[in-house]
Parts: sequence; structure tokens; C-alpha cells
Amino acid sequence: MTYDFTKFKKSLAGIEEWIKKEFSGIRTGQANPMLLDSIKVESYGTFAPLSQVGAVTIEGGRTLRIVPWDAGQSKEIEKAITVANLGVSISVDDKGLRVNFPELTSESRASIVKLTKERLEEGRKQIRMHRDDAMKDLKAKVKAGGIGEDEMFRHEKEIQKFVDETNKKLDELFAKKEKEITS
Repeated sequence: MTYDFTKFKKSLAGIEEWIKKEFSGIRTGQANPMLLDSIKVESYGTFAPLSQVGAVTIEGGRTLRIVPWDAGQSKEIEKAITVANLGVSISVDDKGLRVNFPELTSESRASIVKLTKERLEEGRKQIRMHRDDAMKDLKAKVKAGGIGEDEMFRHEKEIQKFVDETNKKLDELFAKKEKEITS
């Protein structure tokens, strides 16, 4: 009987997607609408993602323009961005809001790289947890008699191969993000 790796592969793919999303939300000095994806705005008594209360567009290299669907929401959007503490300045005008991203200093770049490394390590911890779960499951199947010991060792090597591949992808994503931050 062979071991089914689909659940394990999905877990690893999920971690890779999570890292991509986390990295896209980390500021690099350039205006990027994805930086505002995590912001929730109070709209008619409920909290909604910013993208559902207005259009976010790039206006310049370090400026985003937010045009609310309802002009009365401008103050709530401004409040939500201020509370998110992204280190940006916000100005409200008759067309909507302008979000300005200040130039990053070498000190702020270093702290952003550090934050990115922390996210990478969180992803690696998750990978290790999923690997350990898969190994436990594999050993349980050996005890139950579904898989032989030789097969178990082969499957363990295969699990480790998937882990190594995913770690390599995460390292590549980190290197790309670090280059964006430091350039």
C-alpha cells in the first residue's frame, strides 16, 4: 500500500501561498495596492475590506489613490488606514483619498527585512509541523500493518524531498523580496 501525499502537498502549497500573501503586504518603498488589502473599514455597521468600499489605484511611484464608492465613507477609510499604522500619510480631497508612502531610510529598510525574515521563519515552522504530522501518520500506518518498513523509509525520504523543495521556493521568494526592499 502506498502513502497518499495529496494532503501533505496541499499543506505545503498553502504555506507557500500564505508566504506570498504576507510578503506582498510588506512595504518596499513603492506604492502597491496590496499593502492596503488587510485594512478593514467600518461600513454601514460592519467591517469590510477596503477593496469593497472603494477603488484603489496607483497614482505615482509612491502614491495610491482611493476613490470611495460612497463619498461619505472617506472619513472611515482615513480612520482605518490611520489605525493600521502603516507609516503612510493620508490626505483627503474632493476626489477621495491620497495615500503617500514616504521614502524608506536605511534603518527602516533593515527593520522591514527583519520582519520579512520573521515571516519566512513562521512559514518554515509550519512546514516542519506538517512534516512531523505526515511522519507520525506514516508511522501509524506502519504500526497498523498497512505499510512495510522499507516503504516507510522511502516515503520519509519523499516527504523530506517535498519539504526541501518548498523551503527552496520560500528562500527564493525571500531573496526576491529582500532585493525589492533594499533597492
